[in-house]
Amino acid sequence: MPEPVLVSIGDIHCTASEVITPVGTFPIAGSQWGVSDQSITTRAIPTWAIVLAIVGAFVVCLFSLFFLLVKEDQTRGFVQVTVVGPEGRSYTTSVPVSSFAAVQDVVNRVGYARNLGYGI
Repeated sequence: MPEPVLVSIGDIHCTASEVITPVGTFPIAGSQWGVSDQSITTRAIPTWAIVLAIVGAFVVCLFSLFFLLVKEDQTRGFVQVTVVGPEGRSYTTSVPVSSFAAVQDVVNRVGYARNLGYGI
């Protein structure tokens, strides 16, 4: 009976004793993990705020300008995760992210996989 998958990071899956990748399987004990955040976050005025400011300018001129103060964060990119097995084999995957919370989720998953490798 195969062990259950405890955590998945993109197409890397970890059980209590092994790391499963598309190119093969190796023991999780002694594995090394790396995370590289390749995402970018931009801050911009959303389209709906611009439309409301223009439409509101005809009704209440001063109040509608407050809509231009609204800012929205947009995150795009990916997080690159690399795992190196004890015998030197490695695998790298890119996980697409669309928010800062998704970046933190990937980092936390890698932290959990590291703890599995330490036997914690």
